[in-house]
Amino acid sequence: MKRRGFLGALGCLSLSAVWRPATALDAGHPTPFAGALLDGVQSDRCRAWMSFIAADQIRRGPSPRWFHRDCAGLARFAVAEALRPHDLRWRRANGFSGRLPPEVELRPEQASLLNGWTTLTGEQQAFVTALALIQKNSRWLGRESAMARPGDLLFFDQGDDQHLMIWMGSWIAYHTGQPPAATPEQGSGRRRPAAETVYDHGLRAVTPAQLLQWKDTRWRPRDDNPNFAGYYRLAFLSR
Repeated sequence: MKRRGFLGALGCLSLSAVWRPATALDAGHPTPFAGALLDGVQSDRCRAWMSFIAADQIRRGPSPRWFHRDCAGLARFAVAEALRPHDLRWRRANGFSGRLPPEVELRPEQASLLNGWTTLTGEQQAFVTALALIQKNSRWLGRESAMARPGDLLFFDQGDDQHLMIWMGSWIAYHTGQPPAATPEQGSGRRRPAAETVYDHGLRAVTPAQLLQWKDTRWRPRDDNPNFAGYYRLAFLSR
């Protein structure tokens, strides 16, 4: 995906409810996840894990297991890590020893969620673009921030260029889509580049208030910004 300048995300404005994008699954319409829909408890646990994983990327830097590092890649990685079992091996490999969210505990019929996403042409695969993540794998919630819960997505569409972010509750997590400014030296340790290395991993954490005042108006989540499509919810979440 192309990237133009600094990315942005949502806000706390009360926005028009009559505007409706065409690029989203309709509420109540059959989805690729219809047979694997998470129940309420599972959905809440998945959201907790997504938020935890996204926040950890910003706090400690990108995990070596996160390969496609862009805006959609952050959401896909957070979901993949949220749905997998978090056994002792996983915890040790990721350096987690404290309290973690409760397990999602997928049922056998929900195992298909681990197989990937629906592409714009209808195939299932691990990689999808931001547009496919929204158009084929999410439902539109509206343009009011009050509709969003942690783990929901914000989408900006400029026609030939799309960006999305993750709503974290009181802040927003996203990736700029830019490659790192420098590559950390080998052997410097997981997520710990050498002290003398300048390394911008592209991850950002911003507040709604900051984005509402952003100089590049394309990324302001306002009703008068035609690039702001609104808030979206992954289709396998029941709430």
